[in-house]
Amino acid sequence: MAKHGLGRGLNALLKETPPETQVQSETPRAGGIEQIPVDKIMPNPYQPRQRFAPEELEELAGSIKTHGVLQPVLVRRKGEQFELVTGERRWRAARHIGLEGIPAIIREVSDPEMLELGLIENLQRENLNVIEEAEGYQNLIVKFNLSQDEIARRVGKARATVANCVRLLSLPHEVRQMLVENKLQAGHAKVLLSVPLDEEKSFLARRVVEEGWSVRAIEKAAAKLTRAPRKSRVSRDDIPAVHLQNISDQLHRHFGTGIRIFPCRTLANGKKAKGVIEIDYYSSEDLSRVLDLLGLGEGK
Repeated sequence: MAKHGLGRGLNALLKETPPETQVQSETPRAGGIEQIPVDKIMPNPYQPRQRFAPEELEELAGSIKTHGVLQPVLVRRKGEQFELVTGERRWRAARHIGLEGIPAIIREVSDPEMLELGLIENLQRENLNVIEEAEGYQNLIVKFNLSQDEIARRVGKARATVANCVRLLSLPHEVRQMLVENKLQAGHAKVLLSVPLDEEKSFLARRVVEEGWSVRAIEKAAAKLTRAPRKSRVSRDDIPAVHLQNISDQLHRHFGTGIRIFPCRTLANGKKAKGVIEIDYYSSEDLSRVLDLLGLGEGK
């Protein structure tokens, strides 16, 4: 797949036309700044930003009503209409207040450039949440066959940063939604990637949101869930591993928290070593919930 033109960046496309060369014309042409009817512009189909806060758009709309659109949007032709490359907030705000035309620069831009420039614009303004950023990178990988190294160079990030961001897409939907809504921070989410079961990831994420855990607190909880089993002496488990796993899974679903079962064992000398069941809880309220499930709650 051809990748010609990628990496020019937003400034490279915009600086080709001096801002003072504003020209108004009934037939918009490539080059120069044109006044294009707002209703002839369609949103960027590769726009990485999915959430546009209403209060931010209202504020921008108020500014445009007072001062006008100070920076042109960037568009490409799409038949008789145009598609936004960058500047969707300005376009939405202009449409919101009923503006008929908006200053725009017309450029020939490929699909990969559409996505790349949308990412760069939002990353520079810190407008993307971490999931939108990850989905943007993933689209560049899947749709346009770009490597993480290539993406990192083009958006000015370290490769490890891009890789870690994309990994967040493997989190359960509930956890990803917490990130989108800024209820959960990226630092917490990165810790959750080390937790083996989705149910445990979601459970810990809920504890972070409800109890205001720090990253250090969730690291400790995750370490308990992922710690290596104790090194055993020469012995034989009295419960087959498959049966033990089945019991562990059932208990995990029932209690909604981390469960570890260490089976009783027959040692080499014929003596028995006791078995242990560990149930995790993370607050007094969580303990009450577990006790209720055991039938040991208050009044029972």
